[in-house]
Amino acid sequence: MRKDVRILLVGEPKVGKTSLIMSLVSEEFPDEVPLRAEEITIPADVTPERVPTHIVDYSEAEQSDEQLYQEISKANVICIVYSVNNKKSIEKVTSHWIPLINDRTDKDSRVPLILVGNKSDLVEHSSMETILPIMNQYQDIETCVECSAKNLKNISELFYYAQKAVLHPTGPLYCPEEKELKPSCIKALTRIFKVSDLDNDGVLNDTELNFFQKTCFNTPLAPQALEDVKNVVRRNMTDGVKDNGLTLKGFLFLHTLFIQRGRHETTWTVLRRFGYDDDLELTQEYLFPLLKVPGDCTTELNHNAYLFLQSVFDKHDKDRDCALSPDEVKDLFKVFPYMPWGPDVNNTVCTNDQGWITYQGYLSQWTLTTYLDVQRSLEYLGYLGYSIIYEQESQAAAITVTRNKRIDLQKKQTQRSVFRCNVLGARGSGKSGFLQAFLGRNLQRQRRIREDHKSLYAISTTYVYGQEKYLLLHEVMPDFDFLSEADLACDVVCLVYDINSPRSFEYCAKVYKQYFIDSKTPCVVIAAKSDLHEVRQHYSLSPHEFCRKHKLHPPQPFTCNMTETPNKDIYTRLTTMAMYPSSQPTRSLYSVTQRSMTMLCQLTHRLLARCCSYTCFWLPLFLFLLHVLTLC
Repeated sequence: MRKDVRILLVGEPKVGKTSLIMSLVSEEFPDEVPLRAEEITIPADVTPERVPTHIVDYSEAEQSDEQLYQEISKANVICIVYSVNNKKSIEKVTSHWIPLINDRTDKDSRVPLILVGNKSDLVEHSSMETILPIMNQYQDIETCVECSAKNLKNISELFYYAQKAVLHPTGPLYCPEEKELKPSCIKALTRIFKVSDLDNDGVLNDTELNFFQKTCFNTPLAPQALEDVKNVVRRNMTDGVKDNGLTLKGFLFLHTLFIQRGRHETTWTVLRRFGYDDDLELTQEYLFPLLKVPGDCTTELNHNAYLFLQSVFDKHDKDRDCALSPDEVKDLFKVFPYMPWGPDVNNTVCTNDQGWITYQGYLSQWTLTTYLDVQRSLEYLGYLGYSIIYEQESQAAAITVTRNKRIDLQKKQTQRSVFRCNVLGARGSGKSGFLQAFLGRNLQRQRRIREDHKSLYAISTTYVYGQEKYLLLHEVMPDFDFLSEADLACDVVCLVYDINSPRSFEYCAKVYKQYFIDSKTPCVVIAAKSDLHEVRQHYSLSPHEFCRKHKLHPPQPFTCNMTETPNKDIYTRLTTMAMYPSSQPTRSLYSVTQRSMTMLCQLTHRLLARCCSYTCFWLPLFLFLLHVLTLC
């Protein structure tokens, strides 16, 4: 809704423009009328619509044509004043004023016009017979008001209608010639109907109608009022009410009726409550509410958001198979202006045997969007009506901004639920297979994926100590010369090499030494395609020697070339390492302990061999030290 309204009064000299303004302000007819009234501003708290209103007078005697043109360009609504007892001033409405205004305004954003018949106190008859043909001829004319500045008749109504023409314009909603709603209005009201249809059965039952009424007008309808509304629809259309609920056709009919009866502010109240602007587009403030995300923090959906998304899934999963078929997905996104998910989504999250997105996959995709692009997630939640259904100020209430990762490391604990693992490796090393295996797909199923539908992301849930967490795998394209901050920013790193390709490990080694050797990010080396014959890597150190030297866990064998579903243990381990990076063994601890035990055993053996007489003294001591190191 506009923050203020600017009303311009034009017309022939002596028709009473200035008198109308002064009568409104002083609530009495002025004894002396100046040639032109100064611009006045009516504060918001004394206007019916609670919007500041500026009223501008035009005087041909005091202003030039150029000044008139400037005022026309700034006006939100123009009142063309004529005198009901002056035929010439009525003729000038069509011969001069309307053409002049149309020439000075953009055709795509015409200013609403109000015809004002002043001096009604001087005649006994109405001028409406003459004015009605003019109103039918020009679509920009909102209404006509007959008034009298002298006896204050319809003065406040005049300016109320002028405000209303700006704040609740008929033009975007209704086509008078066709006597029906415009397509853009039908589209907006259809989305509102679908959002309000909480069980997605195609009708608004009494509970849904009451929720809708309370949402838009802050008060429920009495049971008899609900029946009266449905009876009005029943009398006018056969398919407007079904199963004692209001259908989409009945919903649209009611709004058509409101507009035809001059109550288009009712429809505008509904549209604006659901986020629409004067052009029937969802506002930027509605779709993208302010949300501050400090550096090194991530974004996640909170509990209420998941409950809302679960309800959206349930109402569109018509066959109750815990998966969304392509038709069900299409139905879910009918409230969107475009299809937000492409075919790659099916290779990003879990699907059933038919390739349909499962309930877990559905929530995973929302989690992924929120983590990678929280603004897009806010937009999507806006289309679904989250803030309206959950009665929140905005969709931002659905988002949790996690604390800085450095604080998690200092406190050695985290409250986050989503962890990112960047997967790096040379081309053909098996990264894509590693991602798809996380979604439960063996090599045979992976071969069915079309090249143009592949995804660089895979996300699903894992369980760490009984807690459900999301692990997000991101395949980083192999470009060793340059890795961006996004390629490096993660909670755990997977370095994948192909055991059957002799030059595959070299890439992993170089990436680790250049980017991660001094990093606090946990790193895991994955020996992919472990079902194949292992060849010697063309690198100065073998993968095992490299991991031992740099105090990493030994390479983890992995394959997805199996008949059954790939094992998820490695992904649980990655999530655990991401959750507790500071509790991972110091990279040297394991190897140092092993070497110490070996050296101690060797020393004990030599001492015992050289001097058996010292056995009674040294043996208990060495056994005690050996026990301590074993505990370590």
